[in-house]
Amino acid sequence: MDKKKIRSLLCLMLAALMLFLSACAQGDSDSGQEEGEVLLPISINGKEIRVGETTVQTLLDEGLNVSWVDEDYNQINVDPTAQLEANSYYTGGSIEVSDNMFFHIALVTDEEAVSLGQAVIARLEMHAEAEEDKGVLEKISFDGVPITELTREKAGEKYPDWTGDETTWLQYGLEYKYDLNFDSSTGALKSFTVEREYDVDWNS
Repeated sequence: MDKKKIRSLLCLMLAALMLFLSACAQGDSDSGQEEGEVLLPISINGKEIRVGETTVQTLLDEGLNVSWVDEDYNQINVDPTAQLEANSYYTGGSIEVSDNMFFHIALVTDEEAVSLGQAVIARLEMHAEAEEDKGVLEKISFDGVPITELTREKAGEKYPDWTGDETTWLQYGLEYKYDLNFDSSTGALKSFTVEREYDVDWNS
């Protein structure tokens, strides 16, 4: 085989190798995109809450009324300077939306102890059963959609990869959990929960 043929063969092999490596890199990129979970934000009067990111202090700075249940089961306003333990999960918090409606929240701390104000919202749950809440519900949105418009049918169209039945629509990922519940007769959203998974001390 002469030198020209050898050179041509080497060039072809090099080109094929580059295409193969490019395809592998693209495949890895696509795999990473598929594995990544999307955080769906909640908004109250245009004030966004991102579970796993938003802190209690952010809520307070935005004028939201955040309270806590103390050891005697009394509802008290939070003290953002109170110290929390590291790597811990705290339940019993709430955000007042109206006289009849509250968001129930849980908090989480990282590897270092922080003040309550710096603790992150780890779970958010809302129930809307009363008819008088309708005006308030119009000011609350789930992933950019007012919850008065987020029917069971719309949820199925918006999140086709989720699972459930005629009254529930669920997504339990590795990192985030979403649980939507609907009225069986009207299809209207009755409650929802957004939660991020953490490996923490659940006894706090």
